[in-house]
Amino acid sequence: MPASDLAKTSIIVVRNETIKKQLEWRLYLHPGCGLCTQPDLNAAIDPSLLKLLGRKQKRAAPPPLSQPPAAVPPAEPLPPFEPGKIQLLLKPAASQVSIEKSGESESARVSYTWHSSAPESATGKEEAALEDVPDIEIGRNSQWPDLSYQLFQALALPSQLPDEVVQLSQKVTATTNKPIAKVERIYDFVSQKIRTIDLPLGATGFRPRPLAEIISSGYATQEDKFFLFRALTKAADLDAAAALVGPAKKITALMAEPVAFVHLLVGTASNCWLDPALEVAPFGAIPASYRNASALLLGVDNGPLTDAPAFSMIMPIQTDLPFPSTQRVTIDATLDADGTLTAKPRYAMRGDNELLLRVAFHQAPKEKWNEVAQLLALSDGFRGKVSNVIASDPYETHSPFTVEYEILQRKFVDWSKKPVRIPAPLPLLGLPDPPTKPAPGAAATPIDLGTPLDVEVNATVRIPVGTTAHIPTGTSVQRDFATYTSEYSTKDRTLTATRHLNFILREIPAERAADYNAFLRTVQNDESQVFTLERTDTTPAAPKKP
Repeated sequence: MPASDLAKTSIIVVRNETIKKQLEWRLYLHPGCGLCTQPDLNAAIDPSLLKLLGRKQKRAAPPPLSQPPAAVPPAEPLPPFEPGKIQLLLKPAASQVSIEKSGESESARVSYTWHSSAPESATGKEEAALEDVPDIEIGRNSQWPDLSYQLFQALALPSQLPDEVVQLSQKVTATTNKPIAKVERIYDFVSQKIRTIDLPLGATGFRPRPLAEIISSGYATQEDKFFLFRALTKAADLDAAAALVGPAKKITALMAEPVAFVHLLVGTASNCWLDPALEVAPFGAIPASYRNASALLLGVDNGPLTDAPAFSMIMPIQTDLPFPSTQRVTIDATLDADGTLTAKPRYAMRGDNELLLRVAFHQAPKEKWNEVAQLLALSDGFRGKVSNVIASDPYETHSPFTVEYEILQRKFVDWSKKPVRIPAPLPLLGLPDPPTKPAPGAAATPIDLGTPLDVEVNATVRIPVGTTAHIPTGTSVQRDFATYTSEYSTKDRTLTATRHLNFILREIPAERAADYNAFLRTVQNDESQVFTLERTDTTPAAPKKP
């Protein structure tokens, strides 16, 4: 940075949560600010973007998550916000800094030397509030709309699309006339036919490669993929926009800089959000960590052009999965006379767990699939050696993802014990933990149940000749937020166990914690039930004489 700019740098010590919130608040546009800090609106504006944003953002107020609550002014007023001026933010531990100026004109230098010190005494709450604040951060004063517009311009399409782009768009969308189907065809091509280069967002300075080069090379960064996706949709007379999401649901940056974001999502005019960088995400499915997260929409705020309030360009990614979340697990098992259990689990999944498995098997070479399945087995509470793993094609995203494997567990039972008690060989259902007691003075938060999910697990276990089984009693519990049932039976030396858990709501109020805890205990008590096995003869048969 020029020494003349550094010499005028404002130094702000982020001592507490009040200062942090005040810095966050300054990044947003506020009622009455008009166009004072807006980018140059005389620059060319893509009409398709205005069309795309205009339908969704004619509003009386910004979306609920578009900006944080108004911050309480700190005891010591912050330096005035001057667009373009450099500011230096420091945590208390890095606040001891000496500044040395040397040279003149072009050779002028400004040196900052930090002297580390023990942090000031602070409460646990204050330390937690500043945990995500870097020790030292430097940048120019800017607001989210400025950054949004700059990145939008950096990823702008050429005025004339190359012929190969137009021809490719026509080829990809030739089998349908429906706009949403055309978008899906383009998404399938960009996500699956163009391999993703795993570089951090912004590693190339948000400078996409030429469209023809992206197509011919067959690989792309996140930014390249959006660039190509938007070009193909534009050639098909469709719309697309980009949004950047951070590492957490809430944006907590203190400067409007690209480093606040880690991933780029693609939005369509039908309010469908896509993640082509994952390569194997079903159309309309994005990771749970991005759904309902705050994001920076790239573009120009068209509010002032339509007499609507100014918009900070920060908005929530409000979307659901395009299909119900389901998980079906069937297990075919045999318990031998020597106590060895051999089982063949088969999974069929739709939803967030499906996406995790698709990505895991897609990124792992086939010779490593046993290791991926071994981790899956351990997470479900299974012990033993995994082998013979079979998975469906991760690219076949229009059907549930399936995984099969074999698992061998020696000494699963010790027949010398009388009686023998064994659990049902079913995966753990993984219910959300009970709510913790809020800190003194803090409000209790709702109980998060996650995306509604329907789970059904079934196991069939064949037991040795001469073995009698006693089965546990099934359970049934119904709530408005979830239901659970289980059934157990035995017939002809075959044990069967079925459990069905259906989460209906995403969350329940904190005051219903006792109700949820009762439901949780019922399910956990049922999962801990066992089959009791008794053998009439455990002596191995003597070998026959020749």
